[in-house]
Amino acid sequence: MRSASRLAAPDLARLPIVVNPRAISLAEAVRAGLSVAVIIALSQYLALPALREAALAALLTCLCDPGGPIRRRVPVLASFALIGAAVTAVYGLLRELGPVVALPLGVFGLFCSSFVRIYGQAPLQVGALLSTVQILSLDRGDPSLTQAAILAAAFIGGAVWAILLTMVIWRVYPFLPARRAVAETYRRLSELVRDLHVLVRARAASDADWAAHARIHRRAARDAIEAAQTMVMDTLRSRGAASNRGAQAVIRIETAEQIFGGLIALSDLLEQVSPPERRIAERVLRRMRPVLLILARGMITDDPDVAGRANRAIDAIEADLRELPVKTPLRAVTSRITDRLRIAHTLAVPANLAPGTDAAGRSIPLRQRVIRPLAANLDWKSPALRHALRTAVTAAGPLAFTMVWFNPYDHWLTITVVATMQPFFSLTYTRAIERVLGTAVGGLVAAGVGLVCTSPLSIAAAMFPLAMLAFAVRTVSFGLFMMALTPLVVLLVETGSPGAGEWTIAGFRAAFTTIGGVLAVAANFLLWPSREPDLVAPEVKRAIAAHAGYAEAGVSLLLGETSQTALDQARRVAGVSTNSLEALITRALLEPGKKRRDALEAAMVVDAALRRCAGRLATLQHDPALAATGAARMLRTWRDWISAAMRMLASGGTDLPPRPDGEAHDALTRISRQIDLLAGAMGRLR
Repeated sequence: MRSASRLAAPDLARLPIVVNPRAISLAEAVRAGLSVAVIIALSQYLALPALREAALAALLTCLCDPGGPIRRRVPVLASFALIGAAVTAVYGLLRELGPVVALPLGVFGLFCSSFVRIYGQAPLQVGALLSTVQILSLDRGDPSLTQAAILAAAFIGGAVWAILLTMVIWRVYPFLPARRAVAETYRRLSELVRDLHVLVRARAASDADWAAHARIHRRAARDAIEAAQTMVMDTLRSRGAASNRGAQAVIRIETAEQIFGGLIALSDLLEQVSPPERRIAERVLRRMRPVLLILARGMITDDPDVAGRANRAIDAIEADLRELPVKTPLRAVTSRITDRLRIAHTLAVPANLAPGTDAAGRSIPLRQRVIRPLAANLDWKSPALRHALRTAVTAAGPLAFTMVWFNPYDHWLTITVVATMQPFFSLTYTRAIERVLGTAVGGLVAAGVGLVCTSPLSIAAAMFPLAMLAFAVRTVSFGLFMMALTPLVVLLVETGSPGAGEWTIAGFRAAFTTIGGVLAVAANFLLWPSREPDLVAPEVKRAIAAHAGYAEAGVSLLLGETSQTALDQARRVAGVSTNSLEALITRALLEPGKKRRDALEAAMVVDAALRRCAGRLATLQHDPALAATGAARMLRTWRDWISAAMRMLASGGTDLPPRPDGEAHDALTRISRQIDLLAGAMGRLR
């Protein structure tokens, strides 16, 4: 195990540089290659330089595609096309008014492009790409309204061409593989239910039959769940987590996991149930399998009829369960499974798929959707606001430089600064390394391609495989994407500057990219930074408080003093808190210097202990007989102690109240040991 000093300093071995070979997308690659290469070929053949602007727009539009249903993608892509065209024309004209006018308006535009991230993942992508359009327009300038209008029209034309490829000619569904993988988990669960139904009907099933059921079908279901989890996470890494499709996939996987756990418990109970219970279980299982299949099909098709059929079947299952005594384990376990089916069914309701709706599926007024995030983030404590200001201030110098020194490639300096800067230092540090190294290697590739492709048409032809390669690896690794994108950009520039050599273009790009990366990292470290190590202790306390609420809700449910909905909400809050803590620890470990390494080690101990507490609480929920065996007083005593102890730790104290006397459930004893561990770690966080 590495020492704390090793953990506290950033090194390449621990940078969150992800290479995911499974994310290669040949369909997206071919589509992007066509969108760029066709326009460049027309530009060379027809001798229309303005079409290079269309090629740039097509390239950026492909990058802008957020994925998901077409009804969500079209507004995003259309907005980018129209706003991008307006930015191209307006900022090009502003450039002709001189730096005194263009510079402050350009800095303000970059601030807005960064700050728009407060509205979600899709606006974040649009804003990032619009910042590139702004910088290129301010660097080039448009001498007349006619020229500005021509370039704006070309931008719209290129974007529309890419949209047509996306929506009509060559459709790409980025979330479809993940949806299919999630649907497969529900189909596997339906097979498990089918086999369980066969065993229940047989009545004379042997121990070997039950063992075979567990061995074959549980393994298949588990493999499907693991495969779906991997596919969903790979998709979220490439497309961003802030999307409805991504959130649905995560919830559906979690729901499938809980249904699977319930079915395991159900199969154990069904081996020794009474004949009346067996008959009810047979009816329930007969209805349950079609529900799982309907839900699986709806995850692929978004069929609105799925909601009605699934709802009627779940209602029938609940009616069957009412024939069982209230406190029987069979009813408790099957009710938990039915609740999870209801959650999966709710996600299939079309209203819940639509953006801009509340929990009931009602449309939220546009004014509220605009004003609420803005009001919440116009606060100096907002990381988004500080990041937008940091980006604007840092980009002001390079932008002024490009307006004074008229070099055809100096815009790469400003683009690198803006594109590299991230809200957190560790992310900026990683992005800078990937961008600089990828650009350097890509420049060498561009020079090699230039030695072979010497005519304009051959250069245009070379852009097709280069664009294919860039977009095929776009979601595999950012460094590989930059390595593949650089030759494409270098050759695109050469089509507009045929007198320049590839080595010259590549050299300028590499130099400006390196300088821009250094500026971005320095600014992110010096200007209003969110010091990650300083945020660890408050985040730890929030995570402990969340788990105190989870523990209190978990034991209260066993005592019949709260609802399953309240427990689900508490568990979700606790899970999110530990995820946030782990993400913060990861960023804090990448902060330069060796300060507060003891606190980071303590935070890692807290994180591990909270994960174990959550596991013990989940185990406790599978023993509902506790409250029915005279253990209510013991549960209430331990609940109060666990809650009080964890809330004391969350407030910064370390003197735990005396532990309850007498015997306790094993899970409660184990939780108490983890709380003792938490108390020791919290002493090091002060």
